[in-house]
Amino acid sequence: MWSAPAASVWSSTRGGRLALAALGLVLVIALPFYLDQFWLRLGFAICGAAIGAIGLNILTGATGQLSLAHAFFLALGAVSYSYFAGAPDPTRGPAGLGLPPAVAMVLAIALATLAGLAFSPVSSRLSGLYLGIASLSLVFLGQHLLATFPSITGGFEGRSTPDMSLLGFSFNQQPPVVVMGVPFGRFEFLWYFGFACLILCGWTVSNLLRAYPGRAMRLIRDREVSAGVVGVNVRQWKRYAFLLSSGLAGLSGVLFALLIGSIAPVSFTLEVSIQYLVMIVIGGMGSVSGAVVGATFVTSLPLLLQRYADVLPAIGSSVSPANMARYIYGVALVAVLALEPSGLVGGARRLAGHLRAKRIRRREPASGSVGKR
Repeated sequence: MWSAPAASVWSSTRGGRLALAALGLVLVIALPFYLDQFWLRLGFAICGAAIGAIGLNILTGATGQLSLAHAFFLALGAVSYSYFAGAPDPTRGPAGLGLPPAVAMVLAIALATLAGLAFSPVSSRLSGLYLGIASLSLVFLGQHLLATFPSITGGFEGRSTPDMSLLGFSFNQQPPVVVMGVPFGRFEFLWYFGFACLILCGWTVSNLLRAYPGRAMRLIRDREVSAGVVGVNVRQWKRYAFLLSSGLAGLSGVLFALLIGSIAPVSFTLEVSIQYLVMIVIGGMGSVSGAVVGATFVTSLPLLLQRYADVLPAIGSSVSPANMARYIYGVALVAVLALEPSGLVGGARRLAGHLRAKRIRRREPASGSVGKR
């Protein structure tokens, strides 16, 4: 039996999480009625980056496999979607297959997953720095392919991205759909679509990490030899982690293409892979919430600095918003590694646990004195 203070703390924590989830859902539904396009674009960008960070956190945070190939799978998802859903008329740019956008998105995710499957024999046999170097080759391969097949990728000039539509309903309605007096256009619908994808991916991966697959991956990360001794198929679970990571990166690439409206090789360089590593390190390795927090920080910081550059004295003529964001990334990364290696989410959980334990210790003397009577 639990003690009364412990049960009270558990129920209040669970109730608080449900209340926060309900509040978050209400905000997601209500905010498009009040936000302008900048904040809608930022929210959608965070959703896309968070999905990619969740995928990398499965591979690097949960399984302990260092990968620098995330930019390659992002590019594969973005390019595949743009090609599959692109208009077959070559007079308006690089021709596509003209498939429905929803079907093109599914095929793009499947193609990214198959690419992860093709690389999984390498990823299952290597680990640490060796896997990082091997995965780095995929980024250079991706840059070469983007420049070599302009009929598909658009070459150095890139190609435009078709708008998303579901069941024949286009997100870019002209004239916009009016909901409760508010015109809903492309970015309002993308806001809901992005958060729906993020909630679905986050919920699925959270359940996965709490179940046996998550325990097996963490055991491989912490004690690979011990994992093999107790019966965990190490190579198999490394393959599964890489497959899931590449599939989520493909979805993230699709959302990125929808956000920008076009794709180009410069959008998928090695710097992008490093940014995703920064996301999971700052937010917290091995957790869905850590990936979301890190993606929010890394994605929103340069955009906010650029928007408010005129009111920030250090930004403008002396330091550009992009460079200032890099400086802050560096400081935050060093601070997290030195002070809280488990990331912002890990630090918040540790603080919450300390406060709960302190509250229990305060209640125990009173409950003990009642029991003695």
